[in-house]
This record gives sequence, structure tokens and C-alpha cells, in this order.
Amino acid sequence: MTDAAVSTAATSADIAAAVEQRRNFAIISHPDAGKTTLTEKLLLYGGAIQEAGAVKAKRAQRSATSDWMELEQQRGISITSTVLQFAYGGYTINLLDTPGHQDFSEDTYRTLAAADNAVMLEDAAKGLEPQTLKLFEVCRMRSLPIFTFFNKMDRPAREPLELLDEIEQRLGLQTYAVNWPIGMGDRFKGVYDRRHQQIHLFERSIHGKKAAKNTVLDIGDPRIEDLLDQDLYYQFKEELEVIEEVGPELDLDAVHAGQQTPVFFGSAMTNFGVQLFLDAFLDYALKPSAHSSTLGEISPTNEDFSGFVFKLQANMDPKHRDRIAFVRVCSGKFEKDMVVSHARSGKSVRLSHPQKLFGQGRESLEEAYPGDVIGLNNPGVFAIGDTIYQGKRLEYDGIPCFSPEIFAYLKNPNPSKYKQFQKGVSELREEGAVQIMFSADESKRDPILAAVGQLQLEVVQYRLQNEYNVETRIEPLPYAVARWVDGGWEALEKVGRLFNTVTVKDSWDRPVLLFRNEWNCQQIQSDHPELKLSAIAPVVSGKEPESL
Repeated sequence: MTDAAVSTAATSADIAAAVEQRRNFAIISHPDAGKTTLTEKLLLYGGAIQEAGAVKAKRAQRSATSDWMELEQQRGISITSTVLQFAYGGYTINLLDTPGHQDFSEDTYRTLAAADNAVMLEDAAKGLEPQTLKLFEVCRMRSLPIFTFFNKMDRPAREPLELLDEIEQRLGLQTYAVNWPIGMGDRFKGVYDRRHQQIHLFERSIHGKKAAKNTVLDIGDPRIEDLLDQDLYYQFKEELEVIEEVGPELDLDAVHAGQQTPVFFGSAMTNFGVQLFLDAFLDYALKPSAHSSTLGEISPTNEDFSGFVFKLQANMDPKHRDRIAFVRVCSGKFEKDMVVSHARSGKSVRLSHPQKLFGQGRESLEEAYPGDVIGLNNPGVFAIGDTIYQGKRLEYDGIPCFSPEIFAYLKNPNPSKYKQFQKGVSELREEGAVQIMFSADESKRDPILAAVGQLQLEVVQYRLQNEYNVETRIEPLPYAVARWVDGGWEALEKVGRLFNTVTVKDSWDRPVLLFRNEWNCQQIQSDHPELKLSAIAPVVSGKEPESL
């Protein structure tokens, strides 16, 4: 065997070994389900932080690691996506933290494009909530494996069997309870781990900041009846009998296909059940898998490096006014200073300052493997959905824009700040903080902010003020529905004049129709069946967006 062949074989083996030990996931939830708290507790068990601080903690306590933007810390919510990599149990875990507020669901959609697994976090008192349902549909579109964690079991909660039934009935998702709660609220005594047939007893203490210590007993241990109230013990035995007799067996193929969800119960605030979840997740989760491209399915063990940009973030470090592109590594091995091809522009790019991201913190990165996320300095080169690669030319499936529901002119009342205004809006558009549209009337040059929720507009104004020193004014527009015109301007011209709608163009000069409500939209489609409209913007390749 030649030296080159030996070298190639070693490289293939290294990549395969790295893929085997990587797990990558995003957490989806409704606001206030405890997402950021669970994130911190996972980091605590992974040794990435030594002490957890509550999201809505007092000033004297630490702010949440994943919520780095000042506005997030002020409001106690997550409004940006971050990446948190940590090691645990011989694995490298990439946790893609997503915005918790529903107004930033599009950022979550993009992040889910980079995830191999999803953790569906639910408040055990509320069950499935609207934002969780929306994000579940995105996971279903991508057939992502979904792991369910019912949180806040130490508070009043719904019956566990009822919670499982809701998932099966509303989501059409088979459930398998990996552990089972014993009591709830003030009578929450612990969980039974079906994997190891052990009972973990819950101790109310200050272990919310530190890794939880709990008493572990085998299911046949005679002390159990002395440690549990008799009625709780018998209720637990009855429920366990039901799920073991009637419930399905664990089917990892079904889990990996997004058809069965392993279910866990616990309390993120007190850390109880978090380590049990993490241990089982690593055994059950899907490792980095193939991604669809113009060359077909690209295996993560393919020796040629490739990846795609799923997020851009400006000013993570306000002192340096930097712009970072988040790249999901899909195949091969990434190495510092490597030269890659940029699929959209056809240019070669040297990746000389790669960074490992951990919330706002960053450090220099020498190498990365499939499933990892790397941060690249972005001097205006990268856009969301861009593919970078070595070897044969390829492009990964793009990341579409979803239909906004709130529209407003963004006014710059101070002409002397025009350059800062233009730069700020352009950079925020690039990173996907908000969609930007323009009036088809050339005399109206103010950009139109198109957002999913009102808070998006507030964040744009806040960031323009704090990061670009530009005050702005919002002028709301009376529209709630946007639809892209299939076939572009040519198709629109064939239809002729339209009523009860206004035509604008997006940043790629594509026509978009705005409607006051869904009824107006349906009326237009009924009157003009030849006009094809889409709620999802077509993916753009090989074309730069228009400048302001």
C-alpha cells in the first residue's frame, strides 16, 4: 500500500471515529417552559460551567450562559440562537440553543436545519403549547428524531398518562417512557429509570446550582415501601404496569425516523432527572448523518470537507463590531487556514480565523468534524444558506424564508446618520434578524421591516441604537399576510391589476403580495387561479441581494 493510500485510510478512520462520538441537538419549546434553565443544567453536568444561575435571577446571581445579549438578560428571554459545545461521557455534544420567544421562530427554523436531533421541552402542567406545535412541524418536515422532556414535575402537573396521550393524539407520534414519575408537585418523590430498573428519589435541597445527588434504589429493594407513601407507591406500580403492558417497545429505528419519541420526566430548575435524560439521549440519539445536496446525499464520512451557513450574527463582541457566520460541518475534516470554494460566488476563501463558539465566548479553533459548528469571520462574504466545500462542486439544500405577519416602514429621522442606518439595516438583514422588503413604488425608499412578531421590530430598533448609534422610527403597515409570486414579475404582469393587495419586493427583487388578512389572500387566489402564490420564499442561489 502506498504512503498516500495509508494517509487517506487514516484520514477516513479519523473522520468516522469523530462522527461516532458526536451528538448534535436543538431544544424546541414554548416560552417559559424552562428551555434556558435546562440548557444550563446540561452544561453543568457536562462540566462546561461550575454553577448554574437562574434566567430570571437577581442581579447578584450569574446571567444565563446562553443568553448573551443585554436585552435578553434584561427581559429574561432568549431572542438569539447560540452554540454551546461541551464534552460528556466520551462524547462531544453540540447544543444549538434557540430563541425561546415565538417572535423569533424563524431563527429557530434556520437552526433546526443544522440539528441532527431535537429535544421537545414541555411544561408538565400545560402540555403541548402553540409555539411547540409550530416548531414540531418543522422537525417533522425534516424527520428529525424528537426527545421529549416533561419539565417542572416538582410543581402541580397533569397526569403523566394524559401527557403521553396528548402527544400521540395531537402529533401522531408514538411515545416510549424512558423514565416514569412518582408523584408530582409537593408530592413529587422521584422517577423510575426503566433502562436500569432503578428508582431515583428526589431530594428537595439547594442542588439547583450544583449537580444533583439522589438516592438510587433497585426496583426490588425492600426499603422503597418505607421511603414512599403507600398510596403513591401503589399508584406508581399501577401506572408502570399499564405502560409496560400496553405501551410499545423502544424502537430506535422509529426514533431516528421521527416516528417515536423517548419521554423523560424531571425538573430542570432542581436538576432532577437531567443527568438521566443526558445519559439516555447519548445512547439513543442520531449521530451526524447525510445531507441532501446537488450531488445527492453527502455522507459525513466523505473525506472532502463541506458545510453550510445557517446563521449570521453581527456584533457578538460590541467592542470589535464583528460579524460571525455559523457553519454546520457536514462532511470531512475542517482545518484552520484551509482554502474552500464558496458555491454561490464561485470564489476561493481561506478560512484563517475559525472560532469555537460557546454563547458569547469564543476561542481559536484548529479543527472540527461533522456535527460541529464553527464560527467564521464574515466580511460580507457569507449569506444564510451558503455552501462551502472542497472537492467536487456541490450546494446543500437552501434555507427558505417563512411568511412574516407584521410589516412596518423603518424611518431614519436623522439624515446625517444615513450611512450608519444603511450599514446597520444591511447587516441585520444579512443575519436574518428580520426580513427586509421595499415598496414597488421607486419614490418610496424607506425599507419595510417584515417580521413574525412585534418583538422582532423592537430588537431591530434596540440594536440599531446600541450597536450603530442610530435612532429610528417605526411606521406600522396594515398587512398581516405575505405571499411570494411563483414565476416572478413576468407572472404578475400577465395577471394585470389586482385589488385588495399591495405589491412589494424582497431583498432579491422578487415580487411579494401583502394582504390585510387571509380572506383577502384567498379571494385573490380564487379570482386568479393562474396566479401561484407561496408562503415560503424560494431559495436563492448565485445571486446577491439588493443593497439599500
